[in-house]
Amino acid sequence: MSSEAESREEFKQQTLVDHLTELRNRLQWMLLAWLLVLLAAIPFARQLYALLAQPLIDKLPEGTSMIATDPAAPFFVPFKFAMVVSLFVVMPVWLYHAWAFVAPGLYRNERGVVQPLVISSSLLFYVGLAFAYYVAFPLIFGFLTAAAPEGVTVMTDITSYLGFVLKLFFAFGVAFEVPVATVLLVMSGAMTRAELAAKRPYVIVVAFVVGMLLTPPDVVSQILLAVPMWILFEAGLVMSGVMRRRMAEPEIGGGADPDLNPEEPESDPD
Repeated sequence: MSSEAESREEFKQQTLVDHLTELRNRLQWMLLAWLLVLLAAIPFARQLYALLAQPLIDKLPEGTSMIATDPAAPFFVPFKFAMVVSLFVVMPVWLYHAWAFVAPGLYRNERGVVQPLVISSSLLFYVGLAFAYYVAFPLIFGFLTAAAPEGVTVMTDITSYLGFVLKLFFAFGVAFEVPVATVLLVMSGAMTRAELAAKRPYVIVVAFVVGMLLTPPDVVSQILLAVPMWILFEAGLVMSGVMRRRMAEPEIGGGADPDLNPEEPESDPD
């Protein structure tokens, strides 16, 4: 019996209590990692929020600033953002423990697919956050401040600003997961690459609809979200072919990707 088969057999023989104990231990390590990062971030909460607010501050009219309408907001708003930042920082640790928990129950070819997806999903999420901050925010806030009616002074409340930018961060972070979603659709057998490619016009329309719903009502913001989603969808199609062949090689001897020839029946590995 191979070492891989022995590992899977030992995994199956573990009792439910063993699995729950391991899950509890890993959750404890995940929580501890988040608390440690949070404690390190709290002393810099004001600086972190100042960095977050900079894209708006740069676009505000001269002589104006952000305001706090709640007496406790100057303390709690930076603290809340420090909590969010610590979650973003600790995400790789959480993904590692999640991967370490499920990996023993996977075949080698399955691990070869899941592990790159876990790593790429976290990297793409960070890229989405960076794209939102450095590219989208300056354009969005420039449009919104310029659109203020004559006689209206733009003085954004810090609590409202935090909620607004966190929604945008989430929207761009999730939007940049499109390649992972595309690969999962193909790998699960829900759709083939050929079927997804045939639906490209609908994907483009959906991307622009999502951009319209998740961004302020200006064309620039919609394009900033929709075009990357379309490009990432195309990247996902390419990645899905690579991953499919990589997973199929141990089972069928590295044959051609069945999705490339839709006339032949697919033979997904068990």
